[in-house]
Amino acid sequence: MDRTDRMILAVLQREGRISNLELADRIGLSPAATSERLRRLLKDRLITGFAARLDPHRLGFGLLVFVEVLLDKTTPENFGRFAEAVGRAPEVLECHMVAGGFDYLVKARVRDMAAYRDFLGKVLLALPGVRETRTYAVMEEVKTEAPLPL
Repeated sequence: MDRTDRMILAVLQREGRISNLELADRIGLSPAATSERLRRLLKDRLITGFAARLDPHRLGFGLLVFVEVLLDKTTPENFGRFAEAVGRAPEVLECHMVAGGFDYLVKARVRDMAAYRDFLGKVLLALPGVRETRTYAVMEEVKTEAPLPL
């Protein structure tokens, strides 16, 4: 990956719908060369996909929460069962295994606090191996979906 590839990635992170012609103009390559580089970046999985960013508040998902999850046993089998099950929960936007005082950090989005209470009881606490959770409700989203610092 060279400087030009990084330029392509930087532009696409901010403007995923840019045309190949405009992208080529911005980075100073021909459209054919730009298209070939883009195909290679996709093939090499440096670009993993394209998606629309939606406004969760306008769509009725106003509450963002982070939840620390502590499992009852830290075994490979428990980790695998938890990871598989949490992957099926549509409210879960992200889930990360972490080092420290708990096992997983879950980022979830729901309609409101009543919906979160329902999600906590019916989904999170029902996940395999969950012993304890701690929830942090987001009061203000300061910086979201930042591009990688290429």
